[in-house]
Amino acid sequence: MHAPASASPLRRRRVVLLGATGSIGRSALRVIAAHPDRLELVGVAAQRNWTELAAIAREFHVPHAAIEDHAAADAAFAASAFPSGTTLHRGRGGLRDLATLPVADIVLVAVVGTAGLEPALAALAVGKDLALASKEILVLAGSFVLAAARASGARLLPVDSEHAAVAQCIERQPHASVRRIVLTASGGAFRDWPVEQLARVTPADALRHPNWSMGPKITVDSATLANKGLELIEAQCLFGLRPEQCQAVLHPQSIAHCLVEFLDGTMLAQLSPPSMTFPIQRALLHPEVAKGTDAALDLSKLLSLEFRPIDEARFPLFALARRVMEAGRSAPAVYNAANEVAVAAFLGRGLPFLAISRVVDQVLGDFPHRVPASLEDVLAIDAEARRRAEIATALHA
Repeated sequence: MHAPASASPLRRRRVVLLGATGSIGRSALRVIAAHPDRLELVGVAAQRNWTELAAIAREFHVPHAAIEDHAAADAAFAASAFPSGTTLHRGRGGLRDLATLPVADIVLVAVVGTAGLEPALAALAVGKDLALASKEILVLAGSFVLAAARASGARLLPVDSEHAAVAQCIERQPHASVRRIVLTASGGAFRDWPVEQLARVTPADALRHPNWSMGPKITVDSATLANKGLELIEAQCLFGLRPEQCQAVLHPQSIAHCLVEFLDGTMLAQLSPPSMTFPIQRALLHPEVAKGTDAALDLSKLLSLEFRPIDEARFPLFALARRVMEAGRSAPAVYNAANEVAVAAFLGRGLPFLAISRVVDQVLGDFPHRVPASLEDVLAIDAEARRRAEIATALHA
């Protein structure tokens, strides 16, 4: 049967991918490749990995690419690495250029740390939907990001597996009916290690995550449970919840990504294999649902789901995050900044694993907390927290 003459196929959604060469970016590329009739890649960016970025531009015929690091951009220019049909942008301004491309519909921010804040706000300011994988952006400047989305009418679509799961569970439920959300944590590389062995942990040990393949920083955050603390702060912001409504449990299998409890005591859980293609696909295609990029759970095979309470003495950074949620003001931004500095020092072998939480605790305790008055104030708080964290790291090394 022929379609009526007036019918036309759905236009492909045009995607800008910031952080294309990282673990989230690679998963996003798999999703885009799996749905060529629905998704089109129009911009890609990386910090400095220009060889991989150029290969992506060639494979997907991407018209715009950006390299944040100027020396790497110079090397790419010198090597004529990108195809003739690709315009190459450079620096932080290049990320902003891609985030505001007139042709783009949605911008996926998968940039590590706070570097994605400026392009994220730029995308929202011009009405681009924002798929957010960098949890630090909402932790640092959540109120400003939400205000920018409201002002332009753009959608904020979570890409963290836990937040995407919560959004899926509550999207047709009245907000007042939600009693609490419970995020799940794998426990990272050391969840079953004897506590006395943690003093001898190396970066190589911390980067052996049992379930997920991720970048170095977030993998260390999984081992300390700082990532779950950051995710709770992000969830409070995204879903408009009180701190006591945001909780977490250990779930070693990483199959149930959240549980949502309603006022009547019933719970909804979202289950999927531990692959980032599931939340990325939901964000890029939302509200459309299509065949998954990866295979679903096979319930014909033996499957067990285990949940345990989080031992806050074993994971002091998680306990600190709960205090930060209660404190509010500048505390979330300080927690995030101090943790970034301490994790970088640990990965550089200048700081013991157990000292990461001590650095964050010291910086939080000494910081003159205030309510940020502007985005510039947020960035000043972030810079000052990093300066103090560098000093604390030197003391604890």
